[in-house]
Amino acid sequence: MGAVVVGASFDTVEEQKKFADEQGFSFSLISDSDRKIGELYGTARPADDPAAGFCMRTSFLISPDGLIAAIWDQDAIKDFQTHGDEVLSVIRSHG
Repeated sequence: MGAVVVGASFDTVEEQKKFADEQGFSFSLISDSDRKIGELYGTARPADDPAAGFCMRTSFLISPDGLIAAIWDQDAIKDFQTHGDEVLSVIRSHG
């Protein structure tokens, strides 16, 4: 399929490593502790939001040529347990 999964959060590298180890993740995490990626992709919350330390849960499907092919924001994700299957289905349909 050729797809690559990468996660990003505002956590530090150390916090992410601990979390990834606890969760048994088999994919890479990107530390966005300066919030630059979140700002660029529109997932950073406003500074006055009580949850400003956390990015909004969003999935992006980025095509091989670097274009955003699909976006699932936290309102569009109905079930986080099956969300991965939904993304895989869309990847396969683009294949």
